[in-house]
Amino acid sequence: MFHGSFVALVTPFRDGAVDLAALDDLCRWHLESGTQGIVPLGTTGESPTVDADERAAVLRAVITRCRGKIPVIAGTGTNDTRRTIALTRQAKELGADGALLVTPYYNKPTQEGLFRHFEAVARAVDLPIVLYNIPGRSAVAIAPETIARLALVKGIVAVKEATGSLDIVAQIRQLCGLDILSGEDSLNYPILAVGGKGIISVVANLMPRECATLCEAARKGDHATARALHDRLFPLAKALFLETNPIPVKTAMRILGRGTGELRLPLCEMAPANAEKLAAVLRTVGLLK
Repeated sequence: MFHGSFVALVTPFRDGAVDLAALDDLCRWHLESGTQGIVPLGTTGESPTVDADERAAVLRAVITRCRGKIPVIAGTGTNDTRRTIALTRQAKELGADGALLVTPYYNKPTQEGLFRHFEAVARAVDLPIVLYNIPGRSAVAIAPETIARLALVKGIVAVKEATGSLDIVAQIRQLCGLDILSGEDSLNYPILAVGGKGIISVVANLMPRECATLCEAARKGDHATARALHDRLFPLAKALFLETNPIPVKTAMRILGRGTGELRLPLCEMAPANAEKLAAVLRTVGLLK
């Protein structure tokens, strides 16, 4: 259902508030740049520090701009199943095309608990669900066997794979028919090459057209083009994780004149030495002179 290049969209802030005008500008730019889907209020969107009113405003702005043009997958996952159901219902009511559910963090549920959590949301809300497997953030991974069980639950259509393991990607593909979306920018092409259907990308905040072209080339079997784009994007993919995401990508956007770069505590500005390394990579990939 969800194929191609989806941007893991930043949430722009100005003077402590969500900058809805800047958000709309970003969405318009992505539409013009060939981005094939937008994921607001995920990790890159600083969802833990976006309050309820802001969340609704962000979703309305993104959906209003993108409705009928490209899919919007709203980040609605939390570590509380009841709250996740409520946020997923809200996303559906506002017109989102799908919901991204992060693995419950901090609670450290068992595999059975994970299965029941995702199953409960899928059964409660008639909206396509994308699982988000990111143990580096959540402390718990969804095992391939659990993902295979969840693939049989109506409404669960894909998994965003951010374990950093191609072995796990291959296991998921062999165990079930769930669509796999790369959640690891440095592995976007390798994941596409072993059967992934698309990407949910931080890099796409900076180079959306190149990310979309990479996905399209991989889909068509044009591996020479896809590899060349992977090689170009790879240094940037690594640089955007010199510090915790989204600190580097927001810093890069500020350097490139695409936003204030403002973050919310407990995230803070990038260390000067790392910001210099990031700027050097922006020059290497041709974004900065």
